[in-house]
Amino acid sequence: MIHDYLPVCREDMEKRGWDQCDFVYVSGDAYVDHPSFGAAIITRLLESRGYRVGVIAQPDWKNNGSIAVLGRPRLGFLVSGGNMDSMVNHYSVSKKRRSQDAYTPGGEMGKRPDYATVVYGNLIRRTYPDVPVIIGGIEASLRRLAHYDYWSNKVKRSILLDAQADLISYGMGEHSIVEIADALNAGIAVKDITFIDGTVFRTKDLESVYDYKLLPSFEEIKKDKRKYAESFYIQYSNTDPFTGKRLVEPYGERGYVVQNPPAKPLTTEEMDEVYSLPYMRNYHPSYEEAGGIPAIREVKFSLISNRGCFGSCSFCALTFHQGRIIQVRSHESLVEEARLLTEEPDFKGYIHDVGGPTANFRFPACEKQLTKGACPHKQCLYPRPCKNLNADHTDYLLLLKKLRELPKVKKVFIRSGIRFDYLLADKSRQFLKELCQYHVSGQLKVAPEHVADAVLSKMGKPENKVYRQFVDEYNKMNQRLGLKQYLVPYLMSSHPGSSLKEAVELAEYLRDLGYMPEQVQDFYPTPSTISTCMYYTGLDPRTMEEVYVPTNPHEKAMQRALIQYRNPKNYELVAEALRRAGRTDLIGFEKKCLIRPRPGIGEKGSFRGNGGTGRKTEANRTGRGQTGKRDSGGKKKTIRNIHKKVKK
Repeated sequence: MIHDYLPVCREDMEKRGWDQCDFVYVSGDAYVDHPSFGAAIITRLLESRGYRVGVIAQPDWKNNGSIAVLGRPRLGFLVSGGNMDSMVNHYSVSKKRRSQDAYTPGGEMGKRPDYATVVYGNLIRRTYPDVPVIIGGIEASLRRLAHYDYWSNKVKRSILLDAQADLISYGMGEHSIVEIADALNAGIAVKDITFIDGTVFRTKDLESVYDYKLLPSFEEIKKDKRKYAESFYIQYSNTDPFTGKRLVEPYGERGYVVQNPPAKPLTTEEMDEVYSLPYMRNYHPSYEEAGGIPAIREVKFSLISNRGCFGSCSFCALTFHQGRIIQVRSHESLVEEARLLTEEPDFKGYIHDVGGPTANFRFPACEKQLTKGACPHKQCLYPRPCKNLNADHTDYLLLLKKLRELPKVKKVFIRSGIRFDYLLADKSRQFLKELCQYHVSGQLKVAPEHVADAVLSKMGKPENKVYRQFVDEYNKMNQRLGLKQYLVPYLMSSHPGSSLKEAVELAEYLRDLGYMPEQVQDFYPTPSTISTCMYYTGLDPRTMEEVYVPTNPHEKAMQRALIQYRNPKNYELVAEALRRAGRTDLIGFEKKCLIRPRPGIGEKGSFRGNGGTGRKTEANRTGRGQTGKRDSGGKKKTIRNIHKKVKK
């Protein structure tokens, strides 16, 4: 086997003595042969099974010939929009075009189309109408059935239909893609490949479909938001590979879209095999002149130790894509990959991360999940840890110790995020001790997301008192170790359930911390999350109760401004928000106030309200907050004051 990048042109094929590829992989990303990129895993896995695979990265979708550069594949085209949904890649939550694409040479924007999977699928159909088209990746996976599309503000049908594809390989795809390849190679027509877990297919009738659950039709969910919420929750409750049912979505005269149950999780041995494939571990050299691929910088010296997440946050699509059952690599596999990292010429001694969706999950939440799956209507951590939860960091601690003892390794960081409620559920505090002692560099980023319990309940996050307990224990542990290390909380504005009342509560919390975040994430309604369902329908699909949803752009701007209330640019928005929330008590000169009044033309010190033109406060003049440190307008951060004082 040649250890090189897979063919990207005819010349590469000729070097290998190929006259035809078995599969051509079409991607919205540039070609990066690294296991953090889904395209690399799928193509290398097929190669390991003896298939000839070529890659067309970011074809010119306006030119039909761009899809023909490797010729007609023997078995089929594999299509992915890339490591991100193409619409998230292109647009911010305010639907403004982003200026950079981290998955394109030099970060250049515009090298892939909107709805890339659909566009590429149709491009292939125009050029090779009779060649099988299998779509996958995050974009296809999360749009596999009818879904609300935030960018068009419409309910869209299954991407299978819009892309004119034959099959969707959803989820991570290793099991299903090999089964699809073997079936095609055995001469089975693609229309007859209806039996593989982790796939979606279409059919004119249900004569050969068995043991299924019928969803509301596409026409029903387009017209009725309650039907949409009901359909979504059926889908959400059938994402487990052991208990999930086959789902059928009717499309009138077009027939039916059928989702087979999810593929079984990878075993540790299978995970080890996937990550030991002969990756080049870098972007294709043809991109060097353009400045390389920015996305590789974040992952080049990181290790993926697990998949899946039983945290099940409402705004996260992992339940639909990777599932709730944790899959892990062995210590031996991770140590061997770490050794490879240390041999890289630009390795500086730092492993940037050892984790996955949640770093400190190293095995399933309970033993039952390995044979019976995750509970369909219960969460492992919410509203409080399940009594069957196995909260134990022993294995992860041992792994981290092995990695930091490797020659040439100076420090091993944990940056992919930890679940602090899971950490607290572990009776031992050894992980907290070693986390602070060895794996944090000044700051630890955590994601409480909010402080108002009414919002946290919609997010599927623990009550705020749990986070406060973690803050207290983290500070005490660092004090015990003689370290000055701080917490940086990730916060989200405008999530369903958050009114101005809850937004003000969050602002008051930040006031008490003496901290203003430099960045705030507005809730982003991406496909196939509970939160997006709430955003679109105004209903919590778990209970069918009504939920307050801030959808007005001006109100969302006010909620975001409240989190950054010290920024002078936000003054008018904050003042308006406080008035609307009935909290003008927070406008004044007292310590608890968020902003100072702007004097009117008349009485000195009087509050004129929106549009007032008076002197600037000291904080506004200097760009400093109450701590005396510069806010986001200056160079210094307020990190040193974070969480030193948390009012109970």
